[in-house]
Amino acid sequence: MNLRIHPGRPYGTVTAPPSKSLAHRLLLCAGLSAGESRVRGIRLSDDIRATVDCLRALGARVSLNGDLATVQGADPRRAASAVLPCNACGSTLRFFLPLCLLGHAPMTLTGTQTLLQRPLTVYESLCRTQGLRFERATDRITVQGPLSPGVFDIPGNVSSQFVSGLLFALPLLQGDSELRLLPPVESRPYIDLTLQALRDFGLRITADGDRLLIPGGQQYRPCDCAVEGDASNAAFPDALNLIGGDVTVCGLNPDSLQGDRVYRSCFRQLQEGFAQIDLADCPDLAPVLFAAAALLHGGRFTGTARLRIKESDRSAAMQQELRKFGCSIVIDENTVTVPACTLHAPTLPLDGHNDHRIVMALAVLTCRFGGVICGAEAVNKSYPDFFDDLKALHVEVEPCNGSVTAAF
Repeated sequence: MNLRIHPGRPYGTVTAPPSKSLAHRLLLCAGLSAGESRVRGIRLSDDIRATVDCLRALGARVSLNGDLATVQGADPRRAASAVLPCNACGSTLRFFLPLCLLGHAPMTLTGTQTLLQRPLTVYESLCRTQGLRFERATDRITVQGPLSPGVFDIPGNVSSQFVSGLLFALPLLQGDSELRLLPPVESRPYIDLTLQALRDFGLRITADGDRLLIPGGQQYRPCDCAVEGDASNAAFPDALNLIGGDVTVCGLNPDSLQGDRVYRSCFRQLQEGFAQIDLADCPDLAPVLFAAAALLHGGRFTGTARLRIKESDRSAAMQQELRKFGCSIVIDENTVTVPACTLHAPTLPLDGHNDHRIVMALAVLTCRFGGVICGAEAVNKSYPDFFDDLKALHVEVEPCNGSVTAAF
């Protein structure tokens, strides 16, 4: 889908969409509970749909009515052999893979080629150490347990999703386990979100610095809960204020554990001058912060190495697209430098790189300068109502059919 966005001054109020990170976690805990749970604030993005489909594959019953999910949990230790469709969602794949190792039946997780190219070394090494089946193909991964409790050393500078995945599974084993996070530990707020969700569903896990102590033999208890607003996605409509808009974003929890709640502080730093910002705990903010830096006074961003293994190589994607606005960013091993720039309307159509956060970052800039975004449907991964929300903020958005290059 190609969309043309006309320059203008956005104004009005928008409600932050429900947190995708928290929705994954609450749905998964509900799906592991011995009874019925109710999770409010569910929005069926492509990623959340993948988690719902995988819960059903493991035997959970999930009923959706508006933004309410009613979930009757199931025990993955007793699940029959099944196929879990993870689609393009890294969280779903990494959260469910350890659950698929709890029983004796072979389990297959499928997904897009891009998803299955993303690193899974932590789980591969674990399976090799315990003599468990782990077979990887271009379109699927097949695993077979049963997983044994124990002490697990997890590099802290790889995705926190591996830590969360094991935290969901290990309490269901009969013996006690320990996760030792090897420093430096990045994206810790996402681990804290997982620990909070587990506590909400009755599990006991002790955090002792970089050690997580997990008693075995536990049981998830049903819970009625709600998904709070998503700071990660709220950053994009809020960034419209940086281009002269008058936009109020409501529905965020000021006491949230979400690491991306820092986006407003980052915006303030960028407004004040050339900023130094560490993205180690908030990598999903990178595209919108790169766009904001180019628009304002520039910035130097550290902790960027992991951006190469997101839905796209986000540093390279933003480098390519910002060049069309007249800004040349510099990429090093673990840093990205965005110089102070004088931006102009893009000289070519913009490419969304099949990455929802790239599309939304480019949309912020096109609200100021105008332009065409190709592959705009990528927002369905996390924020399917994004362009409807833009229209509600009086932004003119229209389909761009035919040859987009003809308009430039």
